[in-house]
Amino acid sequence: MFGRRGRGERREPVLEAPGSFVDLRLSADDRPAYSPAPLARERAGASNKSRPGNPPRATARRRRDDDWADAEDAEYEDEPRETRRNRRDDRRGGRRGRRGKGGCSGFGRLVYWGVVLALWGAIGLAGLIAYEASQLPPIQNLAIPERPPTVVIQGTDGKAIATRGEMGGTNVPLRALPPYLPQAFVAIEDRRFYSHFGLDPVGLARAVFVNLTRGRLREGGSTLTQQLAKNLFLTQERTLSRKVQELILSLWLEAKYSKNEILELYMNRVYFGAGAYGVEAAAQRYFGKSARQVTLSEAAMLAGLVKSPSALAPTRNLEGAQNRAEVVLAAMLDAGFITPEMRQTALARPATLAKTQSADSYGYVADWVMDQLKTLVGPVTQDMVVQTSVDPALQAAADKALKDALAKSGKKLGVDQGAIVLMDPAGGVHALVGGRSYEESQYNRAVSARRQPGSAFKPFVYLTAMERGLTPETIRDDAPIQIKGWKPENFSKEYRGAVDLKTALALSLNTVAVRLALEVGPDEVVKTAHRLGIASKLEPNASIALGTSEVSVLEMASAYAPFANGGVGVTPHIIERVRDKDGRVIYAYAESGRGMVMAPPHVAMINRMLRETLITGTARRADLPGWPAAGKTGTSQDYRDAWFVGYTGRYVASVWLGNDDSSPTKKAGGSGLPVEIWSQVMKAAHKDQPVVALPGAGFDGTPPPGQLPPGEVPEDPVVTGGPQRAPAPRPGLDNWLLDKLFGRG
Repeated sequence: MFGRRGRGERREPVLEAPGSFVDLRLSADDRPAYSPAPLARERAGASNKSRPGNPPRATARRRRDDDWADAEDAEYEDEPRETRRNRRDDRRGGRRGRRGKGGCSGFGRLVYWGVVLALWGAIGLAGLIAYEASQLPPIQNLAIPERPPTVVIQGTDGKAIATRGEMGGTNVPLRALPPYLPQAFVAIEDRRFYSHFGLDPVGLARAVFVNLTRGRLREGGSTLTQQLAKNLFLTQERTLSRKVQELILSLWLEAKYSKNEILELYMNRVYFGAGAYGVEAAAQRYFGKSARQVTLSEAAMLAGLVKSPSALAPTRNLEGAQNRAEVVLAAMLDAGFITPEMRQTALARPATLAKTQSADSYGYVADWVMDQLKTLVGPVTQDMVVQTSVDPALQAAADKALKDALAKSGKKLGVDQGAIVLMDPAGGVHALVGGRSYEESQYNRAVSARRQPGSAFKPFVYLTAMERGLTPETIRDDAPIQIKGWKPENFSKEYRGAVDLKTALALSLNTVAVRLALEVGPDEVVKTAHRLGIASKLEPNASIALGTSEVSVLEMASAYAPFANGGVGVTPHIIERVRDKDGRVIYAYAESGRGMVMAPPHVAMINRMLRETLITGTARRADLPGWPAAGKTGTSQDYRDAWFVGYTGRYVASVWLGNDDSSPTKKAGGSGLPVEIWSQVMKAAHKDQPVVALPGAGFDGTPPPGQLPPGEVPEDPVVTGGPQRAPAPRPGLDNWLLDKLFGRG
């Protein structure tokens, strides 16, 4: 049996003799002893707590807890003393933790919840990364987007005059660049580029610290790899989603490409402002040279632009770009890429914008080249180099002539626009100006616009008459004429009576031209114009003689070319050859002309008549000393259009002036400003060129004044000591022109 003898004592069990019966049932004595003392003390304390001399409330609470602990320990008096002591300590600690503030229990809870939050944060971050990764293409299908093709357009001197394409510059290998150029980007944009894995924790922490301490966004902390990932695959929006995708793509780039490959991709794709993408386009845009040739100060400026390309572009903020370049040079010195002496030299000679010689009108040339390119080689899917027939010096001269004339007299004459085409007699375009300013208007008035040529169309009427037996000496009546109520009049409102056709054309008599058109038939006049090179639709009516059907400036130049080359039809062209990125020729112009479109005797007649226009007719102000030239002025109804198309044996030039809305000018005629512009352009084109006779000149055996006999070249005292006779298979055509037209040599 078990029982109690007193508090704190324990009775050990006694086994009865073998075979005896042991009663294992509990009796009342076997239950723990119960003492009412603690409860009585608690009641007493409760009744006496307000009496003077009673212990403080905390002391009473401790006594009460101890009494309850004694009662509880009595239940477990069979356990060892050490076990009971541990249970009591645990119980007291738990109660202190529940009652107390701070202490070891508070720190434990802080650690606990910190771990919980960290785990949930990690789970959330992993989920976000997984979700954003699912929005990207499968990693096995991910690839660097092909760089948009660039078309470099060159002039006759082999230098680039324009570029076209989304990137605006060719791709340059890293090894082809001066070493300080890529070093400048590393120094200022990502100092630890060669040591991090796409994400720079140090740079990110610094950026966070700076942004927090300064209270606004000052640094981004993105690596070059992250910037490349953004440029290649993502938009420019600043969102958490894009930042996570940027990080994922950065890790992919670092795993797939070497550091130098990443840096090369970055430098050839990043934006530098002013429409320049890639370091080559930027170097050409700002310094007029290849990125392979930039100086240290220029390299520092380029590297500094990528932080804020629009605000720092030197075309609009040169001082800001130079100040930023100084920061880049300091970073390069700090990184050990350059010496103090190199930095001082660069600071002494800061980068400046190149003095560009490019004419604003090159934009018109480039646009027409791109239109032609699609027809000749199909869609542009790779980098190409297009060599054109455009002479940069002549393009600049034509651009300047038009701008100067409009600036001087445009407002006075109510003329706002103009266009010029200069070509050789084989159809190669050497200058093309489609308006007074490409920056203000990209509409190409030389190629796309259709305007009434006025009297400049009359040579096609007279040629049709010559082909039907008439001659420059044929007489026709200059008198009033009426056709179904229409009464064409001469400009002077006067009539000369009987005149020869040479005089009638030189003085641009309208009544004679209309009579000739009716005599040969308007349909035949249209056929002649189309045969010579006019492509626009022409209305076969009596007014065709006065140039009422609309044509382009380019068409007029190409239709006059047979007069200059002896009767061979030409196709106007500007592209000479096209090469791919490896230098292989994929297109070369080889057309040898459209064949004879007029007989040599008729060429001679027309040239004699049109020369008279410059001698005694409406184009007397034309000024081209020493060169036999011919041409025709034109003025449309109400002075809406003013033309002059003139030529020599070397060049044909077509000039138009007017307004885009076809509003009348203030009596601007073809004999005024267009002739002045033509003279200025042709003087530049013929400078230092050997004189070439007009085809058919002297067909009657008497060359006009100042014109050489067929086949004779001018005196060259340095080379020949005097004139020499050159082979002339066809009167007035020199070997150069024959080679151009028929592909000789």
